[in-house]
Amino acid sequence: MKQIQTLLLLIILPLCLLAQKKGKVAPEKPDYGAFTSSTLSGLSFRSIGPAVTSGRIADFAVNPRNHNEYYVATASGGVWKTTDHGVTYSPIFDGQGSYSIGCVRLDPSNAAVVWVGTGENNNQRSVAYGDGVYMSPDGGKSWQHKGLKNSEHIANIIVHPSDPSTVFVAAYGPVWSAGGDRGVYKSTDGGVTWTCVKSVSDYTGCNDLVMDPRNPDVLYAAFHQRMRKVFTFIGGGPETALFKSTDGGTTWNKLEGGLPGGDLGRIGLAISPVNPDVLYAVVEANDDKGGVYRSTDQGASWEKRGGTFTSGNYYQEVTCDPKM
Repeated sequence: MKQIQTLLLLIILPLCLLAQKKGKVAPEKPDYGAFTSSTLSGLSFRSIGPAVTSGRIADFAVNPRNHNEYYVATASGGVWKTTDHGVTYSPIFDGQGSYSIGCVRLDPSNAAVVWVGTGENNNQRSVAYGDGVYMSPDGGKSWQHKGLKNSEHIANIIVHPSDPSTVFVAAYGPVWSAGGDRGVYKSTDGGVTWTCVKSVSDYTGCNDLVMDPRNPDVLYAAFHQRMRKVFTFIGGGPETALFKSTDGGTTWNKLEGGLPGGDLGRIGLAISPVNPDVLYAVVEANDDKGGVYRSTDQGASWEKRGGTFTSGNYYQEVTCDPKM
């Protein structure tokens, strides 16, 4: 009897398993359309910038008439140029007096004219200094030194939109010493001569400068009090502040109206290209004073919008959306 029961189990069990298997519906394979494994196998991640060999990326300048062409300023590796939207890069500044770059700008009226401010515009332990301002009239093929050698760190350059001979420079000044070329400088002869149109002290330089796109006489400048020593770093102070000029840099007024006071670190500035009445400032500060501030009345008053900011005077930049 036991043998018969065992035999029946051996016959019935496989039949049950077979029936169960036939009753199952195989899961549908997802439809990836054209994105098959063979298609995606041809793709791979790649670097689109020279940061591996040149350190931090300090700035970009894009040709507004040809977005395939742009320039990359690096903190420790000169200036690089691409004409194929980042597929390949060429070093164009290796023969000049500084490998450390703070900013790169194009002349709004002639994109072949390239301005470079040397000296990384950060204040870290590994920061390298520069030797002033350079200009290329031919897209980086040749360079002319344009002065301000004692600035050591250039934060920004602005070329007048309709008068290429008028140029403004935000000179941060030396990190390890006082004095030098420090403040807002203006040239009306294409960089042959410079006039300091705004200064604060030997320890406070201009770390950001923006221009109203509707009126080139309206300028906003951020000044930062800082100094690095072997044993410490003074990253801010009571002289840190925002200033505004409405006459092309001849006179300046300090902006307050809701901005924090006291000892402040670095302040980053941005003006909205959509509505230049709107400005943003990212303020480095302690005691819950730091954060992002917004003005909707050309800097007359400010409102805190959030508590985000970077520490250590590192970058501390803010950028407005170009369309909204």
